[in-house]
Formats: sequence, structure tokens, C-alpha cells
Amino acid sequence: MDTVLILTILIVIFAVVFDFINGFHDTANAIATSVSTKAMSPRVAIALAAIMNFVGAMTFTGVAKTISKDIVDPFTLENGSVIILSALIAGIAWNLITWYYGIPSSSSHALIGSIAGAAIAAAGFNIINYKGFLNILQALILSPILAFAVGFTVYSIFRMVFKYNDNLAKTNRRFRRIQIVTAALQAYSHGTNDAQKAMGIITMALIVNNYQSDNEVQFWVQFVCALAMGLGTAMGGWRIIKTVSGKIMKIRPVNGVAADLTGAFVIFGATFLHLPVSTTHVISSAILGVGSAHRIRGVKWRTAQRMIATWFITLPASALLAGISYWILHHFF
Repeated sequence: MDTVLILTILIVIFAVVFDFINGFHDTANAIATSVSTKAMSPRVAIALAAIMNFVGAMTFTGVAKTISKDIVDPFTLENGSVIILSALIAGIAWNLITWYYGIPSSSSHALIGSIAGAAIAAAGFNIINYKGFLNILQALILSPILAFAVGFTVYSIFRMVFKYNDNLAKTNRRFRRIQIVTAALQAYSHGTNDAQKAMGIITMALIVNNYQSDNEVQFWVQFVCALAMGLGTAMGGWRIIKTVSGKIMKIRPVNGVAADLTGAFVIFGATFLHLPVSTTHVISSAILGVGSAHRIRGVKWRTAQRMIATWFITLPASALLAGISYWILHHFF
């Protein structure tokens, strides 16, 4: 078995593992609010999220194409297999570290930072496709800001329309039922964006190793990544669910519906534009926006500050890990 084939198989395996870990790492994104409000039991919520993540992942491929070509050009990449494998190892390592400590870090930041870090370690800063890379960074930065603003606005509209403070218990019962639908919608949107990142990595590897000549996502790649995401979601990310569902703010059903709708809206928008975003950032920011509109003192800003600090260090930290991984691996391949 030649080295190119071995590296390609390793990349597929590690990409599937990354997607699986992404699934259980990011389960909290789709279901944290519905679990917190007791709209669904954790077991039912995770099962729903797993199914909807799989369905979402089988729907679109635009984000995968962006990942495969907009950070670095796979058609001109030398030693590309080692770069991609190094990026995956670093991304997986960062996801596991943040999962262990219950920190809702961003798998998207980790993967994108890792690709850039490994590529720079291999060929210097000129290897980066700065136009595409900056477009991705803009999406990563602006999407949580938009989610905060939309969450604040949606919840403010809910307050005016439903005037739920007059009959809080009755309103929350109604919204608890609605939240089952909005949680499913958010899980579906999560699958449409997050699962595509591993698809893009595998597609990049197939191009680099001359197994295909364009950046179209093959059906088997889409199916395997969707399945890995669904199974990972079914495993559940209990540590992060606890952080997102209760440590940011006390979430009621009306808050949960507003946050779910906001998250789904922003993620769908990014997916339609073929832009990868951090679903962790988007949904956490939506909750912060809703919480600020509800009662700004009710938001646990210390937890939010810890999360935001982690978001800022994820990209450079994963890039550094990927650079170290490349330095080690290129001695063997």
C-alpha cells in the first residue's frame, strides 16, 4: 500500500472522528435550551437532535466547497496530505480538551485555525488564500454579533406581542410545546453547516491526492460525515449542555423559543451563503441576546466572559497545535 493511499485513508478516518466528536461536542448547541426548560427530556432531545443533524447534513454541500478551497488552494498544495492530517489532529485535540473542561469552544474555529496553522508551518504565510480566509473570518466574527442582536430583537417582540408577564405560567406552557419544533429546526440548521466542514476536509484530501479533479462533494463523503455527526450527537455532550443550558442565564420556554429561532435563522443564512460559522458562538450569543432583553442582570456575565475568552484563543491555539503536529508528522511522511 503506497504512502498516498495510507495518508488518504488516515485523513478520512480522522475527519470522520472529528465529525463524530463535533456531534457530541456540539449537541448542547441544538438542545440546551429545550433541556433547560424541560420541554423535552435529555434522552428525547438528544435523539431528536441526532436525527435532525443527520438530515441537515444530507441537504447541502456549499460550506464544504468553501472549506475545501477558500483557506488554501488544494490544487497547488504541496505535501497537502500531511498538512490536512496535522490540522485534523490539532482540531480533534482542541475539541477534546475543551469538552473535558465543559467549555463551549468552537469546532469551526479549531478546524479553520488548524488548517491555516498547518499550511503556514509547511509553506509560510503566502500559502494562505487571504481573500477566502478573510471572508470566513468575517463570517465567524459577525455571526455571533448578529445572533446577539437578532435574539435581543426577537425576544423584545415576543414581550410586546404576547405580554407574557400577565400570565407567565400559561405562556410558558404554550411555548414549551412550540420549543420542540424550534429545537428540531435548530438541530437541522446545525447539521446543514457543521457537518459540511469534515466533508470539505475529505474533499480537499481527495483533490490533493488526485482522486478527483474538482471540489464537488461525493455522495459517500456526505453520507459518512452525516452519519458520524448523527452518531456523535446521539452520544451527547453532557458537560457542555450544563454550561449552555443553565450557566449563562435561567432559561424559560419563551426564552428558549426566541434563542432557538435566532440560532436557526443565523445558521441557515450562513449555510445559504456557503459560509462556515461557529454554531457554538451563534447559539450562545443568541441566548445572551435573549437574556439581555429579558433582564440584563439575569445574565451570568462571568460565565459569558469565560466563554468569550475561549472563543478568542481557539483559533491561534489550534493553529499552534497544528503547526506542532505538522513539524512532527512531516518527519515521517
